[in-house]
Amino acid sequence: MQCLFDHIVLNVDDDEKMLAFYTEVLLLEPERVEEYKAGLVPFPSVRLNPKSVIDLFPKSLWNGDQHPGQPNLNHFCLTLEKTDWQKLLDRLKSHNVAIDEGPVLRWGAQNNGTSIYFRDPEANVIEARYYDS
Repeated sequence: MQCLFDHIVLNVDDDEKMLAFYTEVLLLEPERVEEYKAGLVPFPSVRLNPKSVIDLFPKSLWNGDQHPGQPNLNHFCLTLEKTDWQKLLDRLKSHNVAIDEGPVLRWGAQNNGTSIYFRDPEANVIEARYYDS
């Protein structure tokens, strides 16, 4: 079976801070933000590519004070072209976002690539990588 990645959902404490990080630091395109702020949709998203998004679930969608999902997400990985990866690394540094690990060689869906690991404002671990081939 072959599948495409549709979306991932992140529970967020501070939707404004998270939207700013994903749109201003990672430069992902915002989706449904104005509709969310107007109360027309329950959450905003950021677009990874034409077929994949990250949904940002505010506290109003959690079960009580707890995140409804299991606490087992280790990290998620974004793949970029090498030049875009370097630009991201530069933006992370200019925004004082610490690099937890890397650059390091790691295996992934397209074989070995060069990765860095960092955290968003709510401590979700993000891997960003490029492949040479």
